[in-house]
Amino acid sequence: MRSTGKAIRLNRIFRTKSSKALIVAYDHAQMMGPIAGTETPVPMIRRLAAARVDAILVSLGALQYSTRALLVPDAPAIIARLDWTNVWYRKDAAKTGEYASCLIGQVEDAVRCGADAVVTYMFMGPGDAEHEAREIAKNAEVSRAAERFGVPHIIESMARGKDVANPYDVNWVKMHTRIASELGADLIKTDYPGDADRLREVVEACPTPVLVAGGPKAGGDEQALAMVSAVAEAGAAGIVFGRYVIQAEDMEGFLAAARQRLMATAQA
Repeated sequence: MRSTGKAIRLNRIFRTKSSKALIVAYDHAQMMGPIAGTETPVPMIRRLAAARVDAILVSLGALQYSTRALLVPDAPAIIARLDWTNVWYRKDAAKTGEYASCLIGQVEDAVRCGADAVVTYMFMGPGDAEHEAREIAKNAEVSRAAERFGVPHIIESMARGKDVANPYDVNWVKMHTRIASELGADLIKTDYPGDADRLREVVEACPTPVLVAGGPKAGGDEQALAMVSAVAEAGAAGIVFGRYVIQAEDMEGFLAAARQRLMATAQA
């Protein structure tokens, strides 16, 4: 049975009538430095809070330097990133498997900082059995600690490495999301496998609610909004946008349109 603490904190994330979460990831600088959209973090976090997204995913450091920006009425839930990886900036690392990840914080630290949930990466397919075992052990450790503290654990499961020809292949996504579920994840954030039908396969094969990662800003707003519709139609729990939001020409307008898609699909 889910703990009282987890139930209360999850309710802060899924707080809208659609029961679909619109979350913004703002932890990029911890892995990639000050990319576009992260140069002035406190004003950006203040804008996201004012836009009433359901949750913001941030580093533990950001929670400390942006506290006042989050102390507002109807503030979003806070998801704290507990690990670090060099897969996103190291050249060809996602293809070769020559990357690493490690914990840089504990669940207790996130609780102390006021977080409502924690998130960690789980990469599969690097072509190194010991590397994969470390990823599993890391996530199992965090899930057990999250149980003790009554904090939801989001596992961000992804296929990356020399064993992976296509990380968006539905069979890869089904495999690692189910593994994450078996480890004890309360929510799973993962890659979009390309369309609503394939995403539905993932959702149906995973006992844990699935959030879809928006991914790099590779297309226009309409492409991203079509993904939102597919997420809702497939029965996923919500979407986590990063660069599509923080690098948008009209951030508030994009978020409003995404919310409308989630609500419209839920009411259909």
